[in-house]
Amino acid sequence: MRQGIQSVELAMTVLQALEEGLGPMTLSQIAAASGMQPSKTHRYLVSLGRVGLVAQSSRSGRYDLGPAMRRLGIEALRRMDEVALVSEHLPALRDRTGHAVNLAVWGDHGPVVVRWEYGSYALPITVRVGATMSLLTSSIGLVYLAHLPKTLTGPLLRGQLGTPGAPDRDELDGLIADVHRTGVAVTSGGVVPGVVSVAAPVFPAADSLPLAVAVVLPARQATDTVLASVASELLRSAQAMSKELGNPER
Repeated sequence: MRQGIQSVELAMTVLQALEEGLGPMTLSQIAAASGMQPSKTHRYLVSLGRVGLVAQSSRSGRYDLGPAMRRLGIEALRRMDEVALVSEHLPALRDRTGHAVNLAVWGDHGPVVVRWEYGSYALPITVRVGATMSLLTSSIGLVYLAHLPKTLTGPLLRGQLGTPGAPDRDELDGLIADVHRTGVAVTSGGVVPGVVSVAAPVFPAADSLPLAVAVVLPARQATDTVLASVASELLRSAQAMSKELGNPER
């Protein structure tokens, strides 16, 4: 194990306590959350305050994250490549499920596939990177319909309703409700005959648009047991990806 500086790690527990407190906190609250005595916690707060990572209100005496911490957070978000960070998780998800995995982002004309990892099972055809997916017949599209505001999806949706193989409005409402209930969207043969796709959202921090990750498998492999296992792995991975992007609540 590489040697580190314990005081830095302890200071981080104080900052984490403030982060998880979701608002200004008293000294006793921070001490309890960080697992340290109040006197020791106070010394860390003084040092963190000197460098701007923590600020104390002169009126209430409570502590909160300081201006230097806000600048660090903004800069970290500016430097973050969401697609690259999420893409690092795709091979592991592929290996755990054995099936192909793809990643999509929201583009001008709908969801666009930006990454594809081939699985162990041959598919009749694969969707090329750069392809724009249907909102109504792809699992990725249903994920975006469930989690994006209608102001974004409405214009595209109106152009796709009524097309061959697309659900009607009542069916669509049920599909979207299922996405919210289960956390995933499942389609069979909607994009490619003989292929089942299971998709879930990945939520970045702040107000960024979500990404969508899908596991794609041959329909002959898609038993109820396999789909349940795939959905579980996908949801676990999507949560880890959201956390990687700074959204621990998802």
